[in-house]
Amino acid sequence: MELELFSPAEFAKDKILAIQDYAMLAGRAMGNLFQRPLYLGDMMQQADLIGFGSLPIVVLTGFFTGAVLAVNSAATLGRFGSLSLIGQLVSISMVRELGPVLTGLMVTGRNASGMASELGSMVVTEQIDAMRALGTDPIKKLVTPRLFATVIMLFFLTIISDLMGLIGGNFVSTLMLGLNSREYWTSAWQTLVFSDVFTGLIKPVIFGFIIASIGCYYGISAKGGTQGVGRATTQAVVAASVLILVVDFFVTRLLYVLLGFH
Repeated sequence: MELELFSPAEFAKDKILAIQDYAMLAGRAMGNLFQRPLYLGDMMQQADLIGFGSLPIVVLTGFFTGAVLAVNSAATLGRFGSLSLIGQLVSISMVRELGPVLTGLMVTGRNASGMASELGSMVVTEQIDAMRALGTDPIKKLVTPRLFATVIMLFFLTIISDLMGLIGGNFVSTLMLGLNSREYWTSAWQTLVFSDVFTGLIKPVIFGFIIASIGCYYGISAKGGTQGVGRATTQAVVAASVLILVVDFFVTRLLYVLLGFH
């Protein structure tokens, strides 16, 4: 039995081919949005599964993230007699950064894994081949609706997460710290500027594209029976989560330069 030697060239070639396949899949899925048929029924079904299905976990995550922010910042702000700034801190942190990122990670864990396992199961049971034999484009039928639904629904889920974070911060500041609720909301609202809101709303669009395209790519390219489906599911969640964090840094930096955060 001969041992296979590790070849850096082969490894690099495999990774480059994988990136190429992913780019082609994502490009075709986006291009299909401008071609008929659109499979609106599938898009609505995916929007329901992704959006309303993820609502409870997004609401809980947003609320307790805002509450934790308020609790942790209270001690530091209290030393300087600036407890009234809690509303500003929670508002900027949730809207600009934590809302989009944490919502993206929650939806990744719930939906990228679901897409990868569902499409991977269809691949290993040869349902994808059957669709091609019947003249149906699997990318258009399976990937495009998921991509469109994830981008749209993550946008609205992030807004809900931001709101719940502010409510969580208000809960802590009024009931535990004894601050005035009206002062909290006024401070939270007035501190937000266009660059904060724009940053917080452009990120979920990018993250939604990453989640759906990565999940579908690993599902479509699954190999090796049921073990391959499990492997693809794990890889999809890990890859999408890491990519969200990496892209978040570069998007934040780019918008910092273009919009000039203060």
